[in-house]
Amino acid sequence: MDFALPELGEGVYEAELIRWLVEPGETVKRGQPLLEVMTDKATMEVPAPFAGKITTVSGEPGAKLKVGRSILTYQPVGSRAEVPAPVAQRAASAALPAAVPAASRAANGNTSTGGAIPVAAPSVRHLARKLGIDLAKVRGTGPAGRILIDDLTAQIARADGPEKPRRAEPTADYGRPGTRIKFHGLRRMIGEHLLDAKRRIPHYSYVDECDVSDLVRLRHSLRGPTSKNGIKLTYLPFFVKALAEALKEVPIVNSSLNEEAAEIVLHDRYHVGIAVATPGGLMVPVVRDVDKKDLFAVAAEVERLGNEAKANRARREDLKGSTFTVTSIGGVGGLISTPIINHPEVGIMGVGKVIRRPVYDEHGRIKPVDLVYLSFSFDHRVVDGAVGAAFGNAVKRHLENPAAMLVPPRS
Repeated sequence: MDFALPELGEGVYEAELIRWLVEPGETVKRGQPLLEVMTDKATMEVPAPFAGKITTVSGEPGAKLKVGRSILTYQPVGSRAEVPAPVAQRAASAALPAAVPAASRAANGNTSTGGAIPVAAPSVRHLARKLGIDLAKVRGTGPAGRILIDDLTAQIARADGPEKPRRAEPTADYGRPGTRIKFHGLRRMIGEHLLDAKRRIPHYSYVDECDVSDLVRLRHSLRGPTSKNGIKLTYLPFFVKALAEALKEVPIVNSSLNEEAAEIVLHDRYHVGIAVATPGGLMVPVVRDVDKKDLFAVAAEVERLGNEAKANRARREDLKGSTFTVTSIGGVGGLISTPIINHPEVGIMGVGKVIRRPVYDEHGRIKPVDLVYLSFSFDHRVVDGAVGAAFGNAVKRHLENPAAMLVPPRS
């Protein structure tokens, strides 16, 4: 029997094959991941809606797979769900009492309570029916609550009870001398996106140093209490909050250039992308509405998005819509960088590591200070040098007064 690639998301018609998780001759069970694919830098596993023995697989890593096209064949095992649909329906109607069709409708992807029918593509409904998942109990993460295939995978994990041990995350791979690496998947997507950004955007760089001594002390005093509440408080949430406040003060930096319409679009939402280094390459999940979240909510979101990206579970919806991006090199020891702008944004901020240096105070006395270098790249078509400096000064001002970030945002 053939298995076709189901719909992966709204408006997604093909995906790139990252790797097969099964091989010909292997017997699989329902819900077992078959393959890993990537769309718009988001990777996902496609679960098996059947139980059977894999006979053939179609495609090598890097190949483009069309939604709706057969990608593998299998031989079903003796399972009731694999009986041809007309036969199964006749058997069910003969064996079940009249009250059962309502439950049957639930198993087929409709609500069992008579409520609104969940929004999902036919292919997703078919997959849910095969997996025995009630779509009325699935939270859709697509546009307007549309249920995507990734939502079914998450539902399977929840239904299995306590989370099973995951495959060990791969360690950093810097290559082996004398070998060749196929330029595909996430690495190719990163390359195409950054090359397009460099071709389109006349970058210029602006670097400044910032005294974060108060921020270091504040974070140190909060680490214990936040840890007890399950929040990992790194430096990054402070930088994200400072960016959002500075973007409000200098709105032109929170914009994008629509070249076709010859318009600069100033955004009224503050969605900050955070660059995350993953084993497969760089990903940029988005913390949405930063200005409406308190520091601890931002910290929790930064941790969630970072963990999901590193575990290769980032959703397409989490990787789109940023209005400004921050990338931190401090974790690996860098001081200054010249980051490439995440098109169509007009700016990006690089954060170096926090270092202690002796500096002179206003009285000419030497004192120890915690410093960080902030590296900005701006699109010179939109942001002039003076404007970039004004924005950098605004970011510094908020970082140098970190206690103000603890004040809850206005509702």
